[in-house]
Amino acid sequence: MESRSFGTSVLYGLIFIFAFAAICSLIISLILKFTSTRESSLQYIITVISFIALFGGGFLSGGKRKEKGWLIGGATGLIYSLIVFLFQYLGYDKLFDAEQIIYHICYILIAMMGGILGVNLSSNSRSA
Repeated sequence: MESRSFGTSVLYGLIFIFAFAAICSLIISLILKFTSTRESSLQYIITVISFIALFGGGFLSGGKRKEKGWLIGGATGLIYSLIVFLFQYLGYDKLFDAEQIIYHICYILIAMMGGILGVNLSSNSRSA
């Protein structure tokens, strides 16, 4: 039961991350298509959106699991990074460069923080 709950929690987090990223990508692509905005001017906004997505995915995973938020959030962030790495390596035949490694380490840490907060907020609402 425990491993199923762990896997289900991570899956919910990953679904949230990819759905949020897809919706934000659609919005950003529409902005780029119909305005004179350049992609380089949205670089920091895209980075913030990525961090919000990973935090939200970790938060959701931690809230579902209701224990070991750092572990469930870290697993969510790690599996996300693994999926992105496999997509990039198998699809584009490129490894992560140093900048991407730093970003993905930060993604894992942000997802861990989200998992910790998700467990703590779900535990507080359950005991109140």
